[in-house]
Amino acid sequence: MTTFRAFVLRQVEGQSLGAFEDLSRSSLTHGDVLIRVAFSSLNYKDGLAVTGKPGVVRNYPMVPGVDLAGAVIESQIPEFTPGENVVVTGCGTSETIWGGYAQLARMKHEHVVALPEGLSLEQSMAVGTAGFTAMQCVMALEAHGLKPAGKPVLVTGAAGGVGSVAVAILSHLGYHVAASTGRPELTDYLKSLGAAEIIDRNTLSVASPRPMEPERWSAAVDTVGGDTLAGVIRSMSYGGSVAACGLAGGFKLNTSVFPFILRGVNLLGIDSVRTSKATRLAIWSRVSKDLPLEKLNAMFDVEPLSRIAELGELIIAGKTRGRVVIDVNR
Repeated sequence: MTTFRAFVLRQVEGQSLGAFEDLSRSSLTHGDVLIRVAFSSLNYKDGLAVTGKPGVVRNYPMVPGVDLAGAVIESQIPEFTPGENVVVTGCGTSETIWGGYAQLARMKHEHVVALPEGLSLEQSMAVGTAGFTAMQCVMALEAHGLKPAGKPVLVTGAAGGVGSVAVAILSHLGYHVAASTGRPELTDYLKSLGAAEIIDRNTLSVASPRPMEPERWSAAVDTVGGDTLAGVIRSMSYGGSVAACGLAGGFKLNTSVFPFILRGVNLLGIDSVRTSKATRLAIWSRVSKDLPLEKLNAMFDVEPLSRIAELGELIIAGKTRGRVVIDVNR
């Protein structure tokens, strides 16, 4: 392939505008592994990028797409060989590094992982950054003492990508999972992933004059932030931990120190971008082991890259369910 099709963001008169272009293979200058991309995925950050929202893209022109999966074409290091299937999840892609919304991508080898055992390329993108982050949250909670006993584990934004995978993993591991959502019509979907109870998101985000509420959750995976995260912290059990990985509900946190100094609550920040290669491999290993494929297959749809602008608007509006896999060749 001397040229390839890509969705490209360019800055025009201060605005970020996207369009499909045919690019030269020689335009790929970053990294030592060249990949023929088969699939990407749709994450909240992708939605922000393709709809021109600020805060994601730092360099222009930019090929967005936080994730990608495909086959190696060329490799300058012996770790990867031509024809080998590989996966890349958020490592600065869509920010400073060209990402997966293209037929070709060139990546640094430290960000490339061999396709995890038992997963197809399509399934690996159903996991993507969202599922990778969900597993990272679960592992952080386990490292802080979480075990399948005691009060429920809460997942906020449960019908989204991170939330859906977190519900499926935690249920598989034997936890009583409470899934918080603002979309009651998705109750059956969340229960099919393993949610034991459904929580109206408004009950978590409502303002309270009290710095602490009755102890309700042994742990939580929070994808929402804002008032929801503040409400979750107020209701944590003694010694409980919250893995915070999102801000769909806002980036400000209005809370007090009381849950931390009187109940020993832990607030764990989860960042999947600057994760080391060793940690990436460990997370993917756990995904292969602890995310049931039948639940993964039930939570994703495949859409063509030609719809990416429309899909970006949908995920920002909270109108997608589970995971969306992007076929970059359609």
